[in-house]
Amino acid sequence: MPIAGERSVSESRQAQTLKVAIRGRHFQLDHGESLHVVDTLDFCLSPHSFTCIVGPSGCGKTTTLRMILGLDNQYEGEIGLPEDGSVAAVFQEPRLLPWRTVEQNVRLVLPESRQTESLDELFAELGLSEMRNFYPNQLSLGLARRAALARAFVLQPQLLMLDEPFVSLDDATAQRLRKLLMRLWRNHPTTALMVTHNVEEAALLADRILLFSDRPARIVRTLDIDIPREQREGAVLAELVDNIQA
Repeated sequence: MPIAGERSVSESRQAQTLKVAIRGRHFQLDHGESLHVVDTLDFCLSPHSFTCIVGPSGCGKTTTLRMILGLDNQYEGEIGLPEDGSVAAVFQEPRLLPWRTVEQNVRLVLPESRQTESLDELFAELGLSEMRNFYPNQLSLGLARRAALARAFVLQPQLLMLDEPFVSLDDATAQRLRKLLMRLWRNHPTTALMVTHNVEEAALLADRILLFSDRPARIVRTLDIDIPREQREGAVLAELVDNIQA
């Protein structure tokens, strides 16, 4: 029988924003069979870092994010969350409510005490000022992804979780949104953990990369990147990608 995982606030926010100590996650299948999805995972994130999880499709990356977010608690182990519990997420799909405008979708996540706050600056940063009264079906996929980023950053989270937020976008749009994400992350400091199968994307964004094995997921390698992001292009980027794939 699965053992429910333990979740707690981090004991020292200065030392770490997130601590993950997973000892296993199994899914029960038909006929009593069990699928071992996640093996042992042990890592922590320091404040204002940007970490990418990279691994093959189906290896357990998204399951790991779901466990951290509290959407899946049938694991063995412990997860230490930010001190004030402020966590935001951006998923593969924007998940905007179709009957609400962009601004209404963003304000929906705010507590009552912040409902009257101006969103002008945030919308300007995201290029959404003229779309705040649009409905989701009036947005391109790229603009919908911007609205999803606005909904996450408006919470001013200590921990930002991103599950392949730029998947299915064309290369040019995805690249614009990666640069936008970096500007937002610098202007509104938070600790970020992002899942991606795109090695180049991880090389462009991350301070640190956790390489996951095939299922059941475990960390096979950790790479720290100290090259300034503005220098990660051309031959420098190609070498980074080669090092990740080595």
